[in-house]
Amino acid sequence: MPTLLDTRIENRHRVQPNHANNYQTAHGGNVMKWMDEDGAMSAMRFAGNSCVTASVDKLDFKRPIPVGDTVLVKAFVYDTGRTSVRVWIRTYREDPRTGKTELTTESDFVFVAVEDGTPVEVPDLTVESERGEELHQYALEQTSD
Repeated sequence: MPTLLDTRIENRHRVQPNHANNYQTAHGGNVMKWMDEDGAMSAMRFAGNSCVTASVDKLDFKRPIPVGDTVLVKAFVYDTGRTSVRVWIRTYREDPRTGKTELTTESDFVFVAVEDGTPVEVPDLTVESERGEELHQYALEQTSD
């Protein structure tokens, strides 16, 4: 049975000029796409099946990500339903020269596990470590608003 820490995904995407808006910062649609793709990978790792996006909650852009910077996406599964998987996703801007990061976006995505287009059950989530419990509690607190 997968644990919360087994579902952790960390991925980077370089912001190129074709990803930018009129202000030469990452277009919000591109950031959301990267969050959705990386969140789906976390959900699939947990569910053991393909997963499709069912909903996105509270997607607020806190600061821009300039062209040339890296988008760092971190995701993990923090809750489940019968066929659904809740993934907490945080996005950072990262300076590729220094590694310095700043939080830009946080969100809660819900994915549904599917097989041949039909929803299938997912396993129960296990939290086995102190770090896993810290992440689990953080995500639950952020989504309880």
